[in-house]
Amino acid sequence: MTLNAPSTAVVIVDVQSRLGDAMPADRYGALIANAGRFLTVAESMDLPAIVTEQYPKGLGPTDDRLVLPAPALAKTEFSAWQNPEIRAAIQATGRRSIILLGMETHICVFQTARDLVDAGFAVHVMADGVASRTAANREIGLDLMRSAGCVISSTETALFDMLKQASGPAFKQVSRLIR
Repeated sequence: MTLNAPSTAVVIVDVQSRLGDAMPADRYGALIANAGRFLTVAESMDLPAIVTEQYPKGLGPTDDRLVLPAPALAKTEFSAWQNPEIRAAIQATGRRSIILLGMETHICVFQTARDLVDAGFAVHVMADGVASRTAANREIGLDLMRSAGCVISSTETALFDMLKQASGPAFKQVSRLIR
């Protein structure tokens, strides 16, 4: 259950504006804020970040409020792990723990999480970083991921678990981000 930055990567699934418009505003806002926090600290904490887009021709690009470290990877598969390019990108990080955020909780996030667990990854799903069109589907997705062996966590929990101590530039950056 422990997160260590040197063995962790962040995967952000399908945070696209057109799809976001169908989400409850408060959940989508939290998802954007928390995905942004991970993308902001990615460099200082040496966290590779991979961002996916579900059928961008139809659903558009990743929300422009997120500053991406690299172009998002397009997919049509619901599970990002089932896409060969995304699977290769995750494997290329060499990391065995994955912090997972995105939407929709009960479809693409769930199927990605399940497949990552089946592939031997420790998957930490950020409950404050996932969204579905309905609260019931979000809860079902979280329950399914918990049953599949994922750790259901939060952005602050994950960030502070990786920091380990209240000192250094990364701690100062995280402290500013969560205020």
